[in-house]
Amino acid sequence: MKFADILRLGGIGLRTRPLRVVLSALGIAIGIAAMVAVVGISASSRAEVDRRLATLGTNLLTAGPGKSFFGDASHLPEEAEAMVARIGPVTAVSAVGRVPSAHVYRTDRIPTAESGGIAVLAARTTLPGTVGATVHAGTWLAAPTYPTVVLGSRAAGILGLTGGLGLNVWLGGHWFTVVGILDPVPLAPELDSAALIGWPVASSVLGFDGYATTIYSRSRDDAVPEVAAVLAATANPAAPNEVQVSRPSDALAAKEATDTAYTGLLLGLGAVALLVGGVGVANTMVISVLERRPEIGLRRALGATRTHVRLQFLAESLLLAALGGLAGGLLGALVTASYAAWRDWPAVLPAWVLAGGLVATLVIGAIAGLYPAMRAARMSPTAALNTAA
Repeated sequence: MKFADILRLGGIGLRTRPLRVVLSALGIAIGIAAMVAVVGISASSRAEVDRRLATLGTNLLTAGPGKSFFGDASHLPEEAEAMVARIGPVTAVSAVGRVPSAHVYRTDRIPTAESGGIAVLAARTTLPGTVGATVHAGTWLAAPTYPTVVLGSRAAGILGLTGGLGLNVWLGGHWFTVVGILDPVPLAPELDSAALIGWPVASSVLGFDGYATTIYSRSRDDAVPEVAAVLAATANPAAPNEVQVSRPSDALAAKEATDTAYTGLLLGLGAVALLVGGVGVANTMVISVLERRPEIGLRRALGATRTHVRLQFLAESLLLAALGGLAGGLLGALVTASYAAWRDWPAVLPAWVLAGGLVATLVIGAIAGLYPAMRAARMSPTAALNTAA
């Protein structure tokens, strides 16, 4: 028989039982849709991370005080910022300093024990441009010598001041005016839960010691590893081992690695669903062989060989699986596109997952249809026709 004849014969068996075909193909479709959607959503998430990193930059490094040799808390020298700024490839430097004795409250009537986990940080005026922070409402610390404060996005929510510009907060035993609220800062998430005040007013009003607790530096993209290698020794030449250097963009990259681990788990679940769908196809084909024994006997009596019968039922199984695979691929692509649009991500669907889904479908269909096809081919014409009588 020609290939077209084999497909035509396989299609006849499917057209005569449309409801059974739909229900059998549904298992395959669910498995393929799950696998395609999982890979597509994971790829879209990685594309979003890459897009954010491209926007925010991967050239931000931070330096902060660690522990001394004896385990005591250390601090960076007062001139640490200036020394870091003198590193050749460094293009921008800024810093924040924690004011440990100060807490911020909505009013002066709240018990001091209820700090809400909001840190008070003295900040340089260059901080937003260095870390990539944007002001959601209001302005940055335009007058750092005055008692004004800019709240991180989470800190504003804790204080109930998401739209409270111009209001006062009780900070370190003094009233400070809220002049701005920041958007979330992906590369410096510690700022989201902080109340940021000017460096001079922190020293003059709150007794800030002037030591930076985090120094942020931007450098040329091609020189980030070299800057990271000398940053600790530059920030604290006397004790470089007491300086902790990190690259904030690595945290976003770690998130991508975590997503990859979850993708493997979900792909396994999709494979299980696909296997269950394959069992459903095999069951359908076995029943089809039993129901169509008179047809098999008649075809054998008219001259069809065992190979012809085997190819007919194998083609039917492959077509049934292929229908489920195509439907599942389309459904998985639709789920990926819809989820990416909802999260405002770029929709990415690797071509290999569609090709792999199709191959997996055909393999499942071939395995599921092999036994029923061989069983149909082993039937003798006489026995098959006697069942009809």
